Amino acid sequence: MTQLGHTGLKISRLGAGLAEMGHLSLADEEVASRLLNAALEGGINFLDTAACYGNSEVLIGRTIAHRRDEYVLATKAGHVTGDYEGEAWAAETILDSIDRSLERMKTDHVDLVQLHSCEVSVLEQGEVIEALQKARQAGKTRFIGYSGDNEAARWAIKSGQFDTLQISFNVVDQDPLKELLPMAKEKGMGVIIKRPIANAVWDSRPGASSSRQTYWQRAQRMQEMGALEAAPEDGIALALGFTLAHDEVDTAIVGTSDPEHMENNIRIAEEVLPLPQGVVKELHRRFERL
Repeated sequence: MTQLGHTGLKISRLGAGLAEMGHLSLADEEVASRLLNAALEGGINFLDTAACYGNSEVLIGRTIAHRRDEYVLATKAGHVTGDYEGEAWAAETILDSIDRSLERMKTDHVDLVQLHSCEVSVLEQGEVIEALQKARQAGKTRFIGYSGDNEAARWAIKSGQFDTLQISFNVVDQDPLKELLPMAKEKGMGVIIKRPIANAVWDSRPGASSSRQTYWQRAQRMQEMGALEAAPEDGIALALGFTLAHDEVDTAIVGTSDPEHMENNIRIAEEVLPLPQGVVKELHRRFERL
């Protein structure tokens, strides 16, 4: 367990990202139940979802609402989703989204609501931040955060308005370690890492998305520099171990819709990690060189 920045929330360093679970149909409730209960039984207590993650919030409500005091619950707002009619990044949309999330997850509050990857121009207007603050004042969320990368993440950190930052960081995307992660920690923000296993590209084929293609190409170039002595053979273990090797990281959220994959991620965290420091340093060296 660790503490999520200055929030005081005690969370597991391995968290569960529930975007992929959102692709399950409501008829797959039993699968979702096994997935979420496997996470909780395995010691994961940080669950990260979003209003736009398909059926994710509904499945949380249907399967583990009765265990609400056992997990820290984070969601995201800002996008127009489902049959909702409104404008993205409007205060009304965000407040309605939070109410809908609470209803779906059968709870009277979440621990964290995050703005979901909006641009700097939206942040500068202030309306979305004020909406989150209003939800916090109403007791609907305990803390507020920003989820995003690059310049928007930098703005969110410097603003001092957010309790947490969710950002991409992994073995083939190390740039946040140079500035953004240290800045966030200096501000006392909780740091949540998305894409901590680099979309599983270290020992797999490239995928269709542009980000996955870029990650895969970088992984190939780093692997071409030779074998990594003392590194685990499992690419998931290596990637997750690299991310969790950094003190700047409070929790790394790994996504899956497969209960067996969830159990394997927990096994890796408990039995395989931490990575030898020599492996971590060599991965830093290769990224910098390339």
